[in-house]
Amino acid sequence: MTGSARFSSLVQCFFTKHLCEHKQVSPRTVTAYRDTFRLLFTFMQKQTGKTPSSLELSDLDAPAVLSFLEHLESERSNHARSRNVRLCAIRSFFKFVSVREPEHLIVVNRVLAIPNKRTSRPLMTFLTRSEMDAILATTDRQTWLGSRDHALLLTMYNTGARSSELTQLRCGQVSFGSPALVQLHGKGRKDRVVPLWPQTAKVLRKWFEVLKADEKALAFPSVRKTALSADALDGLLKRAVEKALPACPDMANKRVTPHVLRHTTAMHLLQSGVDIAVIALWLGHESIETTHGYVEADLELKQRALDKLTPASGKVSRFKADDSLLEFLAGI
Repeated sequence: MTGSARFSSLVQCFFTKHLCEHKQVSPRTVTAYRDTFRLLFTFMQKQTGKTPSSLELSDLDAPAVLSFLEHLESERSNHARSRNVRLCAIRSFFKFVSVREPEHLIVVNRVLAIPNKRTSRPLMTFLTRSEMDAILATTDRQTWLGSRDHALLLTMYNTGARSSELTQLRCGQVSFGSPALVQLHGKGRKDRVVPLWPQTAKVLRKWFEVLKADEKALAFPSVRKTALSADALDGLLKRAVEKALPACPDMANKRVTPHVLRHTTAMHLLQSGVDIAVIALWLGHESIETTHGYVEADLELKQRALDKLTPASGKVSRFKADDSLLEFLAGI
């Protein structure tokens, strides 16, 4: 088998066997990895003149991968975070290659040694309670679309669900028992159960009566009874925000997306005194460190902590080292 044929076989095996059968990753992960390799192979074709099926593993050495990552940032205007996501897909492939093709370990290890770029973490955006109420009040609940949008937005706010969790939600995943709850199929095939507020349960029950669907039907379908796309979900939220601007003009300075509603849920739970560990379970975070970002973003929480501090009375004396080595360290 030639080098190019072997490389093509490795790529196909990586997607069909390793990702889908062995690791059983989600379809979204497969799609993300696929897009990365399509971009990589297109870039390599322009750089080397070789078609993707003619590439060999040695063509994808560390300098080539680094050039591709620089291309993403300079030519495609990708942020460092997006660049790191692409690198993650490439690393996953080369880890797979290291097991299947140990004779290429030199090339593999050099690629695996490429570091992630450090990224800045922007201040988290979230809505106030009055802004969220204004958005919910914009929907015309006398129409089919308005009833759907109101139920959808309220459920999103109640649960803090991701876009994919909400657009794929089925009627059977909602239980109107005591208490009412919704079961969400989350990221990484992790399921979680989130309680529903009585108002949310009441709205959903009424919406399901209008929908007249069975348990397997989508809870928030499009007019064609298909799942809403991410763009459609983003669009209906933007329209609601535009209608709410007269009541909350400050919202014009915020970029409101479905994920911002997820941040809003977390922040309002935190401000209500809910423990951060419970919020992590509520949102389906794998690590509590992810949830800790909401604590850093909550200015009111910091202010309450500051108010509990008593200012020190009297003059604070300057620290004086009593040892030459300590003096050296203090002077650095």
